[in-house]
Amino acid sequence: MRDVTAASEHSYTVNLSILFSELPLLERPAAAAAAGFTAAELWWPFGTEAAPSDGELDALRKAFDDAGVRLTGLNFLDDLTVGAKGTVSLPAERDRFRSNIPVATALARSLGAGALNALYGNRVAGVPAAEQDALALENLTLAARAAHSIGAILLIEALNRVDAPDYPLHTAKAAVEVVDRVNEATGLGNAKFLCDFYHLAVNGEDLAAVVADHADRIGHVQIADNPGRNEPGTGGLDFEDLLGRLTAAGYRGRIGLEYKPSTGVSADSFAWLPRELRAG
Repeated sequence: MRDVTAASEHSYTVNLSILFSELPLLERPAAAAAAGFTAAELWWPFGTEAAPSDGELDALRKAFDDAGVRLTGLNFLDDLTVGAKGTVSLPAERDRFRSNIPVATALARSLGAGALNALYGNRVAGVPAAEQDALALENLTLAARAAHSIGAILLIEALNRVDAPDYPLHTAKAAVEVVDRVNEATGLGNAKFLCDFYHLAVNGEDLAAVVADHADRIGHVQIADNPGRNEPGTGGLDFEDLLGRLTAAGYRGRIGLEYKPSTGVSADSFAWLPRELRAG
């Protein structure tokens, strides 16, 4: 992005599950700080462990505290390391997801995170979609109440149909419908849409229309260019226009950098974003 006018209207957070992944997890907060960032987010960082040990949790907290980086967003158990796309709607994962809710919520609270993301989960062969959707609503209701207990929002995300063909939320509309059902069930209003421009672009959505239609439901935004899922400027998305539309629509939240560095070296991928705009 040559003109950073729209970029300067927002604060940025770096996703340490995809950026700086060339480093061990506990070294990533310090690397983010060295690159000028003061806020970060994570997918569930403990693989398939729904309830990691106190030692693992304390080590992660210390890494963030020592680096002076705030964790602003965290996924509930998602099992991305084994190819799953969330556990919310999966009958076989019901108990593990529910056991993870207090663990993830406590970790988020201790590091100041104001958002928890719950990936919906793939369709399962032999299980009626309505049964999975009913379970998802139960689990998301529990997760929204837990998030509310620490003053956080619950994020619900659409993924792209290429990388996640069995994931049922492939449009902004589908994700927002789930957001509305959760808010109706809880009465809390803290379920929000996670608007990931990369996933929506892969699905062929009109991104300007997504902003116009759903700005009041957007709780967080993530970006990567398309094609390639690399840093802005490597593909065809007009982020100056998109960020400007977000600002005009009243979005004042953070922009999450959730891309793969095109050279494989994360620290070299931030030239598009001046250093003075990275902290916030």
